Amino acid sequence: MTKILLINGHPNPDSFNHALAKAYFSGAQKTGAQISQINIAELQFNPNLAFGYTKRMELEPDLLRSLEMIRSADHLVWIHPVWWGGLPAIMKGFIDRLFLPGLTFQYRENSIFWDKLLTGKTARIITTIDQPGWYYRFAYGSPSIRQLKKSTLEFCGVSPVRLSTIGIIKTATAKQRQKWLDKIHLMGQHQK
Repeated sequence: MTKILLINGHPNPDSFNHALAKAYFSGAQKTGAQISQINIAELQFNPNLAFGYTKRMELEPDLLRSLEMIRSADHLVWIHPVWWGGLPAIMKGFIDRLFLPGLTFQYRENSIFWDKLLTGKTARIITTIDQPGWYYRFAYGSPSIRQLKKSTLEFCGVSPVRLSTIGIIKTATAKQRQKWLDKIHLMGQHQK
């Protein structure tokens, strides 16, 4: 049985991102997969990595639970909006506090190389944007996607990392939004 962890980075529970998360969750449930969810904005933690990597901050209970959920999952599904070309601040803080040396990767002594501690996991990024996906990719270089996919997940050993870009959100009709919800529901059924 596949263990799926859905991580929602949108702070607003009434957002379309939350609707997408529900659609994926219900699709995956139909397959008998074991699925759990983290809504980052509901967690109690300090998102500021106050000392960088020079001094370890103690992980709050919600972060400890989140780390265990990430470690035990086979497939990670990240859902987030693109804001100013990047991730929401609370999601960035979640990553800063959890994706640390010794937890999700490990630097090798006297080396520029590192060990990837999340090897064997796969991921899907579902991101919403207010511009055409092609424009975000060609005009800006998809910075939020590169950051999460390349510099975080793949850096820690998660592979493959697949991508779904949903948009243009701000001009979408109810019919278009329903098509996206149906697409994500089906994606959950296929556990991709």
